[in-house]
Amino acid sequence: MSKETLAKSIREIPDFPIPGILFYDVTTLFKEPAALQELSDTLYEMYKDKGITKVAGIESRGFIMGPILATRLGAGFVPIRKPGKLPAETIEESYDKEYGKDTIQMHKDAITEDDVVLLHDDLLATGGTMEAACKLVKQTNPKKTYVNFIIELKDLHGREVFGKDVEVETVLSL
Repeated sequence: MSKETLAKSIREIPDFPIPGILFYDVTTLFKEPAALQELSDTLYEMYKDKGITKVAGIESRGFIMGPILATRLGAGFVPIRKPGKLPAETIEESYDKEYGKDTIQMHKDAITEDDVVLLHDDLLATGGTMEAACKLVKQTNPKKTYVNFIIELKDLHGREVFGKDVEVETVLSL
């Protein structure tokens, strides 16, 4: 299976979640065993030599490949969630997104200064959610932070919001 085949497996849903947004549904990649394995293998190859100790996945689609990748890398998994979903003490970051304002949280003790963190989500559009996640993780002063997406929408220039100290990689560019 190739990246082109993976890209063709993604379902496009117009006007979701609001009119004017073209939503790229990655669940079609997850339901096909061959596509899921290819995606898992591709992500593993991208990060196997980076010393990752924690993979942080953003709610909700980052909760699918994030734990799979963490397991393959021998790393822990850290959920980054919407407010009120985590039971212990949290830190948070608020941000603007394409169609509203939001806040994300993670457990205060989830990441330490000894960690090398890979932040993972399904889609890079304008970068607001992941930029907030980076700020959130950086509050814990990890050794290094990497950012990964399954899909990048190149025309929206989302990667420009990240500093030069953050490596941003994607599996697919659309």
